[in-house]
Amino acid sequence: MVFDTFERMMALRYLRARRKEGFVSVIAGFSLLGIGLGVATLIIVMAVMNGFRQELLGRILGLNGHVIVQADRGPLHDYADMATRLRGIPGVLAVTPAIEGQVMATAHGASTGAMVRGVTAADLADRNTIADNIVQGSLADYEAGTGQGVVMIGTRMAQKFGLTVGDDITLISPRGTVTAFGTVPRMRAYKVAALFNVGMYEYDSSFVYMPLPDAQTYFMLEDEVTHLEVITARPDNLAPVRDAVFKALGGNVQVSDWTRTNASFFNALQVERNVMFLILTLIILVAAFNIISGLIMLVKDKGRDIAILRTMGASRGAIMRIFFLAGASVGIFGTGLGVGLGLLFTQNIESIRQGLQSLTGTELFSAEIYFLSKMPAEVDPNEVFWVVVMSLGLSLAATLYPSWRAARTDPVEALRYE
Repeated sequence: MVFDTFERMMALRYLRARRKEGFVSVIAGFSLLGIGLGVATLIIVMAVMNGFRQELLGRILGLNGHVIVQADRGPLHDYADMATRLRGIPGVLAVTPAIEGQVMATAHGASTGAMVRGVTAADLADRNTIADNIVQGSLADYEAGTGQGVVMIGTRMAQKFGLTVGDDITLISPRGTVTAFGTVPRMRAYKVAALFNVGMYEYDSSFVYMPLPDAQTYFMLEDEVTHLEVITARPDNLAPVRDAVFKALGGNVQVSDWTRTNASFFNALQVERNVMFLILTLIILVAAFNIISGLIMLVKDKGRDIAILRTMGASRGAIMRIFFLAGASVGIFGTGLGVGLGLLFTQNIESIRQGLQSLTGTELFSAEIYFLSKMPAEVDPNEVFWVVVMSLGLSLAATLYPSWRAARTDPVEALRYE
């Protein structure tokens, strides 16, 4: 072994306080605690950032098309033939004709802006993010109400208006009828056929789904749609499919994808994640400096012991290994403690959040700000590995100089005034 029994015994003895209670020395204890908290905090924050990104990405891709096809100007004509051609492209799983338009939604004296999406029940059934999160009513009621004026709204919008399945909600469109007195906004009441809760505040509070034929009538588009949503097998590699879609339609269309539409948002998340990693790494760095200061004080305090060991035949290498082991033990056990705390916290982060909210009476994770109704956390094993490597590297590097100073201690000088 690299460290023999004598060196391990001496390192453990030096880590203990002078008194016989058996407690770890104050400096070593704070260093261990600092490294543990730094590692745990870094793992927790990285897990939350990863979970936040994955949840948002999953919701966005589950509710929107991976590739969007729009006309250069106005709505899309002959969209059924376009959809048939796009379905034959390799890598395309589904093509959904859709209508999207902004409206004002009112009910029971309250009002808010909303986004209407006209989609058939069959296409919604293929979107698990919607189909699996209907909390009241059903897609069958939504489909059965086609042509009879039904819609499906989110639970947060329903709570705001005090609505439930079977109630009426009025939609007011700015695209109205032109009269001699100007443009009159179109206004119509629709019956709520179902409520959905996808866990994303933006959609649950402001999106209204309407059967496609009803949306065409409401927005006066006749046999037209505003866009086609293309679902692909590889949303992380859209360039080949995007180019194939453009070629298949022969131009005269605008083709975009989710990476371009949400590029600034996800770039901001990545920048924030990197900055948080650098900032939290400073906690571990500060704890590593504590190891240096603690070992230097230990070497200074144990100068007489070092001199005696040298006169008894201990080599410089043995002295260096003793103090290296003493400092490395703090880093190793602190890192292990931090990994355990971090993983335990991330596995129970939502329960901890709920408990803290109950104790403080405040909302710690507002859905209006963070878009999600639950705090997500996803641990990346590769990130945990590199956090451990970084923590151990800093801890071991912090022990080198004090250990070298201890090995360079001159026994004669150390015992001169003893």
